[in-house]
Amino acid sequence: MISGINAHICEKCVGQAQLILEEEAKAQEAGKQPKFNLIKPRAIKEHLDQYVIGQDEAKRVMSVAVYNHYKRLMQKPQEDEVQIEKSNIIMVGETGTGKTFLARMLAKILQVPFCIADATVLTEAGYVGEDVESILTRLLQAADYDLEAAERGIVYIDEIDKIARKSDNPSITRDVSGEGVQQALLKLLEGTAINVPPQGGRKHPEQKMISVNTENILFICGGAFSGIDRIIKSRLNTKPMGFAKTNLEEQVDTQNFLRYVSAQDMKSFGLIPELIGRLPVLTFLNPLDKTTLRQILTEPKNSLVKQYKRLFGMEKIELDFTEEALAYIVDKADEYRLGARGLRSICESIMTDAMFEMPDEVGANELVINLGYARSKFEKSPLRHMRAA
Repeated sequence: MISGINAHICEKCVGQAQLILEEEAKAQEAGKQPKFNLIKPRAIKEHLDQYVIGQDEAKRVMSVAVYNHYKRLMQKPQEDEVQIEKSNIIMVGETGTGKTFLARMLAKILQVPFCIADATVLTEAGYVGEDVESILTRLLQAADYDLEAAERGIVYIDEIDKIARKSDNPSITRDVSGEGVQQALLKLLEGTAINVPPQGGRKHPEQKMISVNTENILFICGGAFSGIDRIIKSRLNTKPMGFAKTNLEEQVDTQNFLRYVSAQDMKSFGLIPELIGRLPVLTFLNPLDKTTLRQILTEPKNSLVKQYKRLFGMEKIELDFTEEALAYIVDKADEYRLGARGLRSICESIMTDAMFEMPDEVGANELVINLGYARSKFEKSPLRHMRAA
């Protein structure tokens, strides 16, 4: 017995009272609104516009999908029992067009845990490589092991095209890093309770597991899908039998076939229909033209020019670029078709000598990058040997 001032209580009653208090605390937590910063789709797109140039169609589609996904977390049980399904997203776009950056900015706006997983290292359970559960381990780590926060986070699975089925022909060998991974991802994307090793690594019987429910986790998949434009082109050029004349040739944008991508093309590329069905929102990112590359170089809040100015500013050196130098950088990036990443590579080749020498120069307080300087530095770099696409 535990004695108080005017009464006594036994240890069993103390334990029972503690359980009651814990249950009431859980019920109160369940009644609270989830903690995230939900704003309207237009506001989400306006925020993305500050960081991501162009890609208006992708930003609109993703803003609506993300808004609807998190709105469903706030719904209260209705009498008619209408259950809103979650809207996982798949993005198709060339390298350097901003797929990963878009997903990262969305998570930042909503203030939810976010992690990036690489599909190329995933294999079927039992084979050398990582299990699909390792994706959720990264999300738990991003949420500081707050299970409630992790279960409303965003997971970006990069290089999803690299797990495409190797061939349509059945084979005696297992496709352990292709179709096998797609099948392992099915329940993860749809929503189920999955036992996750907290520190990652392989599962062991004696290892303590954390049960993570993926029902409210938003999955965004992205990939370059190199060669899918040929599949789209083949589908668009298919004509019906007979003499019916179509105006398809006049309507099709021959410079950007990705805008016509469909679930049928993804299936032809090598994704299994079950996986495509669990990624209902399909969007594309346009290839970057010269105008867009020029804007990316100077306009966003974290543009490359602003980053270099900040780096030199730390050394008390004022940096400036002439219009001709910026146009030269954009021309080279467009020539090699490497997207926004190509801009960074070219700028590094031009700026490396200055960043190496100027911090030691006494009295150096200004640097202007003009066309002659940019051309001379770039032509000495290994990048000049790159083949244009």
